[in-house]
Amino acid sequence: MEYLWHNICELFTYQKDAPMIFSSGIFWVIFLMFLPVYAALKDKRKQMIVFVVAFSLYFYYKSSGLFFLLLVGTSLLDWTLSRLLVKQKSELRRRLCVVVSVVASLSILGYFKYANFFLWNWNQMVGGNFQPLDIILPVGISFYTFQSISYIVDVYKGRVQPTATWLEYAFFLSFFPALVAGPIVRADYFIPQIKENHKATRDEVYLGFWLIILGVIKKSLIADYISQYNDLIFSSPTGYTGFESLMGVVGYTMQIYCDFSGYSDMAIGIALIMGFKLSANFDFPYKSTNVTEFWHRWHISLSSWLRDYVYIPLGGNRKGTVRTYVNNFLTMLIGGLWHGAAWKFVFWGAMHGVGLAIHKASKPWLSRIPDNWIVRALSWMFTITFVSFLWVFFRADSWTDSWLIIKNIFTNFHVDYIPVFVEVRYVWCIMMAVIITAHAVPSRWWNTLSCLFVRSHWAVKFIVFIVVVQFVIQFMSEDVSPFIYFQF
Repeated sequence: MEYLWHNICELFTYQKDAPMIFSSGIFWVIFLMFLPVYAALKDKRKQMIVFVVAFSLYFYYKSSGLFFLLLVGTSLLDWTLSRLLVKQKSELRRRLCVVVSVVASLSILGYFKYANFFLWNWNQMVGGNFQPLDIILPVGISFYTFQSISYIVDVYKGRVQPTATWLEYAFFLSFFPALVAGPIVRADYFIPQIKENHKATRDEVYLGFWLIILGVIKKSLIADYISQYNDLIFSSPTGYTGFESLMGVVGYTMQIYCDFSGYSDMAIGIALIMGFKLSANFDFPYKSTNVTEFWHRWHISLSSWLRDYVYIPLGGNRKGTVRTYVNNFLTMLIGGLWHGAAWKFVFWGAMHGVGLAIHKASKPWLSRIPDNWIVRALSWMFTITFVSFLWVFFRADSWTDSWLIIKNIFTNFHVDYIPVFVEVRYVWCIMMAVIITAHAVPSRWWNTLSCLFVRSHWAVKFIVFIVVVQFVIQFMSEDVSPFIYFQF
């Protein structure tokens, strides 16, 4: 009995080596316990808000341990300052409230995420003996920090009114489907939904279920499986032929999409079942024929946040051509640093900034080129190549490893290994073909398929669910792989 009680306690308490994620069985067990209580409280708005906030904080505790207290502290400070801000008649005091909130949020993020990065660089400059600080990065801190900043800025600019109670703001900031890996929720979009307290229709529940199934397929089936080969390549940059390295790069390009968009699908689906709408985060980004289009389709909640709270405040395109290019570059540089405290992330962001600037500068010339399938195919090929090779810097363990992998592709490429690779890695190739085909077909086909699922008989839905679960069990790795964006 004591052993059983110990195991139960382990399931429901924070485990450093096993944080709770959407693709883990324990989450779905707890979520199924959550749903009936949530449904019973849905018509009682205040009680529902208290319950969801409590569950969200518990979810964050299961993901990051006692760091949930940091989230509570951030929400209390932001809410207090927002309420204080609207009462001030002095513009100076209003701005002071914003500055205090933003500086506090960025200081917390800076300490946990960038302290060792800046200390390492400082020691490199002065020739010191660097000993990294023992700092654990709270899961999802970058996501809720951006939400915190956008909220106080929106209150200052009059886009939203501060919430009447701290619990409503805590609901917005800690809403568990989007808490640890987005989509980044905007106050003007989400807070009115809290007040409305919309009850999900049957079609919305089924659509949410469909999105969860898609997310499980992307993450637990495809991303987790193809990652096993990709990890081999990135762990040994010169241990394979150039062709194998290239397949690892292409594989990671598809893996990070399936992993992150799979999480977003599950988050949006869970929220929809609860009666809340989260903004779309991906729109088949690998269909893009230029870098600008790619950032309109990839991590949409982040790119729109950077546009509204970094690019436009820097001047956007209002201060001349050169300044527009500089603003694009600086925005993406910040976006790169947001992803990780390492020079390879800065380089990744900077190169995307350069790509955006070059594309904008080339528009007058590009507009003279005929818009036919050959031009679109070449544009797509250039864009996917540019994006894929930059993912190397995103994934590789170091700056040096990134260049070794790229060098290996161009200096050790053997075409004769292709048939052997396809024969040995045929399941990997099938997985890759599935996600490439998913991008290739018209988007309206996916809309039609989702509608067919929503309208189908419950038995069909059940069969689809069982088939997906069986595939996941068949191809799952020994351990549940964390979502890639949890580290950000």
